[in-house]
Amino acid sequence: QVQLVESGGGLVQPGGSLRLSCAASGFTFSRCTMNWYRQAPGKKRELVALISSTGGTTNYADSVKGRFTISRDNAKNTVYLQMNSLKPEDTAVYYCNAVGSWGKDYWGKGTLVTVSS
Repeated sequence: QVQLVESGGGLVQPGGSLRLSCAASGFTFSRCTMNWYRQAPGKKRELVALISSTGGTTNYADSVKGRFTISRDNAKNTVYLQMNSLKPEDTAVYYCNAVGSWGKDYWGKGTLVTVSS
């Protein structure tokens, strides 16, 4: 059974940090490009960061460059999103997405990040 389970969300003050994790199972994680998306209330889901299957390539939305870092551990089937210098506009539900080399993609249920004083 395919599963993507996000964790690490919560309430944090502006300027603070959080580390999101996404644990994958039921498919070949090491053959997937992994993405983090987010969706704020009333807004469309947007791509925040991606990492290639080997971890050799990463890319970020302009709004998070220099503040967020995506990484992965293929031995643990886990992808991470380190979020620093958080801003209120980073408040959203964060989703993990896997895109397999075989043409399918999978989604987690999301974890809520709230940045507020």
